[in-house]
Amino acid sequence: MDAVDALNEIAFWLERELAPSFKVQAFRKAATAIRSLEPEELAARARDGRLKNMKGIGSRTFEVISQAVDGGVPDYLAKLRERSAQPLAEGGAELNSALRGDLHSHSNWSDGGSPIETMADTARMLGRDYLALTDHSPNLTIANGLSAKRLTEQLDVVAEINQGSDGFRLLAGIEVDILENGTLDQTPTMLQQLDVVVASVHSKLRADKRTMTKRMLGGITDPHTNVLGHCTGRLVKGSRGTRPESEFDADRVFAACAENDVAVEINSRPERQDPPDNLIQLALDTGCLFSIDSDAHAPGQLDFLQYGSERAARNGVPAERIINTWPLERLLEWTGAGK
Repeated sequence: MDAVDALNEIAFWLERELAPSFKVQAFRKAATAIRSLEPEELAARARDGRLKNMKGIGSRTFEVISQAVDGGVPDYLAKLRERSAQPLAEGGAELNSALRGDLHSHSNWSDGGSPIETMADTARMLGRDYLALTDHSPNLTIANGLSAKRLTEQLDVVAEINQGSDGFRLLAGIEVDILENGTLDQTPTMLQQLDVVVASVHSKLRADKRTMTKRMLGGITDPHTNVLGHCTGRLVKGSRGTRPESEFDADRVFAACAENDVAVEINSRPERQDPPDNLIQLALDTGCLFSIDSDAHAPGQLDFLQYGSERAARNGVPAERIINTWPLERLLEWTGAGK
């Protein structure tokens, strides 16, 4: 098989099972290192050992490349495929198969680990019809949030990718901070140019209930907002430790979502599981729409939609209330209506 494809697939499976990032990056760096080599040159270097001296090639990646150029599936990749044959989640398979796309993902333009093209290629490989690129906004400096200038540049990259795409659409989007005063952290002119706007709170998460409710309502009622991201901000496990739910008036917040046609995100990241089940039930009873999103920061994490689908199915969320089960044309009509 193609050696670059083998290395990238290994990285995908490792990311999917939450392997340490240094381990994943070893395979992505090796793929980058050999990408420009012609197949004959790569095979020659692998067979005479010169490949071992290339920067970015280690013993394991050399083994993978050598087995690939010899015409077989590398042993390490075969083991990962076997290990990953079972689904990530125990339930929700039917709902997961109904998802046509993903409306929350990050690239290395902000705090993701991979280029935009790699994220798009992986979404296409997973059978998605569309993927929204939603890098962070400028206020989130720790995540290298995009200024209006950088976001404008990113829109050109998205357009270029879509020019050569057949049956897949990379959506121009943003995960925009809801600032402390309830406004969105990007200019209206820029937000107007996007396909999808996910609005989230990332700071002062321990503010009192009244303050947080007012802040969230400001973001929800902004006409550019399409999706309310990870609404409680909680962390239930993972390398960053745990974090309790933010306090806010959920009845008012979800009523505003329903009134303003803003979908409530079911965030699929294992460390978030946000909202908790009781709030999914409340949003469902309030008449809200939902979006099951991966919040992927790496290609392998795009498959995390399985976790969100399992939680949505367990809570009885019907597919027709989930906006990313909709065809692209319907979705874009919805995100653009009145925005």
